[in-house]
Amino acid sequence: MEGGVAVLTGAASGIGRALAQQLAREKMSLALCDIHAERLAESAAAACQIAGATGRLITTHVVDVGDLTQIQAFAEAVVAAHGRVTLLINNAGVAIHGRFDKFSLEDFDWLMRINFWGVVNGTKVFLPMLRRERRAHIVNLSSIFGIIAPAGQTAYAASKFAVRGFTEALRHELTGSNIGVSCIHPGGIRTRIAMDGRVGAGSSESKEHYAAAFEKLAKHSAESAAAKIIAGVKRHKPRILIGYEAYALDVIQRAFPARYWKLLRGGMKTGAI
Repeated sequence: MEGGVAVLTGAASGIGRALAQQLAREKMSLALCDIHAERLAESAAAACQIAGATGRLITTHVVDVGDLTQIQAFAEAVVAAHGRVTLLINNAGVAIHGRFDKFSLEDFDWLMRINFWGVVNGTKVFLPMLRRERRAHIVNLSSIFGIIAPAGQTAYAASKFAVRGFTEALRHELTGSNIGVSCIHPGGIRTRIAMDGRVGAGSSESKEHYAAAFEKLAKHSAESAAAKIIAGVKRHKPRILIGYEAYALDVIQRAFPARYWKLLRGGMKTGAI
């Protein structure tokens, strides 16, 4: 990784902010993007402090990853500032709280634009740059909810299953090329996603309720998740699970692909995360 250039979306908080700091420790130059300008500046400042006098360039870009035009402009800015890209991490993501019949299709579309189309847009635009490198890597953030699909997670699970399918097919297409591809399936990671998410207009519960429920299930720090992602990428792992619960749920889903929810619903509060 040392001396390379990493493009990281969703860099303003959570796993994205932790990844920015970890990549700075790896002596990479960084192009950090997010839609939240103030938080993004904080992430960049923390990464710059770690980078110190290494001479690595860290740039920030306020971008809506669901907007292809903005992603294209972002790519042009990255080329102008950095000249190349060796690592792409499509990390940006949002959530909707509540059951399918409690939120609008507009909300569903908002989530899919960011969680799925953000990954597709980023990959499409930066792929030609990655092809020019001797070795490069694409990292797409799915979720444990790209492996299991709890009640109350129709939109989020749909997006993360889509990311998983897209990433696996892309990896197969790029087999034997200079580009490695990894799909990340985090379990319960402490991030802002619950508080930053939307609540369906028909839901009887508040955002604070869902955030509190999420906190009970989020057992792992963003920093530990970022470290595991980078370690997995270094080993060219195609699939990276994070957290003991992610491994356990993966095993349960494999053993009971049609009946796993009967086993899990008692231990997972419907719509909690």
